[in-house]
Amino acid sequence: MKRREFSRAAACALATATLAVPAAHAQGKRPEEGSDYIALDKRVPVEASQGKVEVIEFFWYSCPHCNAFEPRLEAWIKTAPKDVLFRRVPVAFDASFVPEQRLFYTLEAMGKLDELHRKVFHAIHVERQALRNSEKAIVGWIEKQGLDKTRFIELYNSFAVATKVRKATQLQDAFKVSGVPALGVAGRFYTDGSLAQNMERALQVTDYLIAEVRKGH
Repeated sequence: MKRREFSRAAACALATATLAVPAAHAQGKRPEEGSDYIALDKRVPVEASQGKVEVIEFFWYSCPHCNAFEPRLEAWIKTAPKDVLFRRVPVAFDASFVPEQRLFYTLEAMGKLDELHRKVFHAIHVERQALRNSEKAIVGWIEKQGLDKTRFIELYNSFAVATKVRKATQLQDAFKVSGVPALGVAGRFYTDGSLAQNMERALQVTDYLIAEVRKGH
């Protein structure tokens, strides 16, 4: 199924087996282009400075696989080499994803992303709060977190946040993201649980690609 044909439910369904299906046959196997990862036809501009390797996680708050992957990803981030610049990019496969994109970038603008990122996942997947595609529900949840409602709404609807949302969608298109969670490396490579067989393997592929970038490959 082409990415543009994905429904909201199917957006992360590509990774259905990414966290649970064993890939013992792939462990220890050198990652191969075209099967474990894809080299982009056109390089994508990065935010990392020279000497740094940028790694991007493409995600969606309402994706159960992104939620399940988050603890493992956080552990990887903590042990990532100092020359790795990691950042998250929320995707939008259709207009219904945009409120959650705006939520992410508004929290970032308020300096509350580190504090509340995991709590958004928890609210959606554990507390079953209907934050998807609802600014009203998002604002109500934000108030319960003790944030300034007026300031949040101002930023949520700001040009700056709208610009970041637009750039995020452009970035996912440039990487040809077909499902989430997914990983982009150095503006050159793309992998996900479908390609690598699971997201644990995808992180191993990412480590391999980081090493290859360091070598100048």
